Amino acid sequence: MQTSPPTLPWYRQVSRTQWKSFFAAWIGYVLDGFDFVLITLVLTEISDEFGLSTVQAASLISGAFITRWLGGAVLGAIGDRYGRKLSMVLSILLYSVGTFACGFAWNYTSLFAARLAIGMGMAGEYSASSTYVMESWPAALRNRASGFLISGFSVGSVLAAQVYDWVVPSLGWRWMFYLGLIPIAIALWMRRALPEAEEWTESVADQGAKPNPFRPLFLTRARATANTALVVVATVSLFLVFTPGGAGMVPVLSVIAGLSLAAFAVQMGGRRGWVLYLSMIVTLFFAFLYSWPIQALLPTYLKTELGYTTDQVTDVLYFAGFGTMVGCWVAGFLGDRIGTKKAYALTLLASLAFVYPVFAVKNNLMLLGILLFLLQATSFGISGLLPRYIGGHFPTASRGAALGFTYNVGALGGAVAPVLGAHLASGMDLGRALAVLTFAGTVIVVLLVGFDVPARLNRLTDPDAERDHLAVTPRAVERVPLDR
Repeated sequence: MQTSPPTLPWYRQVSRTQWKSFFAAWIGYVLDGFDFVLITLVLTEISDEFGLSTVQAASLISGAFITRWLGGAVLGAIGDRYGRKLSMVLSILLYSVGTFACGFAWNYTSLFAARLAIGMGMAGEYSASSTYVMESWPAALRNRASGFLISGFSVGSVLAAQVYDWVVPSLGWRWMFYLGLIPIAIALWMRRALPEAEEWTESVADQGAKPNPFRPLFLTRARATANTALVVVATVSLFLVFTPGGAGMVPVLSVIAGLSLAAFAVQMGGRRGWVLYLSMIVTLFFAFLYSWPIQALLPTYLKTELGYTTDQVTDVLYFAGFGTMVGCWVAGFLGDRIGTKKAYALTLLASLAFVYPVFAVKNNLMLLGILLFLLQATSFGISGLLPRYIGGHFPTASRGAALGFTYNVGALGGAVAPVLGAHLASGMDLGRALAVLTFAGTVIVVLLVGFDVPARLNRLTDPDAERDHLAVTPRAVERVPLDR
């Protein structure tokens, strides 16, 4: 009578090399969280030094999103063609240049320019690290790989809050950026000897393939010229939208930028995949629109409307950061158990119960912290599944560029969110504005993900499309790591 071999605990199905690869990528996400929360924490200090309006200050947050679409696409394409490891290293080098420049900014414009560099590096870091980890880990554990990886963002946010409390009162806001170079150096050191992602090696490198996701954009000289012009048009339009230079023309400029980016999506997707690219961008846009108003403007809300001190703001951000971290971990296990889309939609649906109560609490810091923990765990924490969700829609040979482009174009929702929140706050209190944006955006994403809208629309133009390119395969289940 034959017996099945005992099933290993999940953590022993991941080899030492795969864990090392994970932590090298995870550090990059810690940097992402550190930088984002850093700029929100020091926004009031920067505004005071440079004499900025609320909308100008919010645009510094948005600045990192303006160039993300370009950085995500270019660095993702490098990862598709030359390997995920090279893309990871280039991304973090670009990130470090922007972080260093922020510390030496002398006015609004110079700081905004540094944020543009950070945006490009941040975008490449997201696509390169997420594809690297998921293509390195066993297929049955890729939701966990995704959730654990994104939890680094919340670790970075908690770390930033603590460093802010230690550093800014005595040394000033610039030292926050100087200290941000330390984990960048650590990440580069850890990545120096990593192996290449296994799935990319098997599917691309070993096959002698040289994928070029941008090939459709440069098929003819006329098309190459037109698309080069579109890059300039899209970038300049976005810059004007999120700076005072575009005052009075924001609707027109937004349409121009949107149409330019849609043109790239249609060309990169091709005859069969253009619907998938566009629908994925829309889904991700609303995913950012529901989650980033709170991420961007929570410290401002706590300081200006609730009158919290620096120490109290730090305490609240601890609750929010740890809630996100726990949510990412739980999302990984839940996604592997019931499926990525179902876990995503059901958890987001549960988050709606906490949105308005968070902004109803005024003078009870502990209650506010608990509610924020629950909201962030079910709302922002579930976004830990986004790399797994997006990556499953695209094949290995184009996954880096496709994920980098669609995610970071959709990330413009994060650029819109703080500015839209600031504008809404001119007609209502900031807390209510944040609640309205969060609730409405969440409902839309629940519908789009829950009803599998991107994949359903994709099958209209590509009936034979693979349902999940990152799904478990028999070979992936049976493979046992050799270097344990």
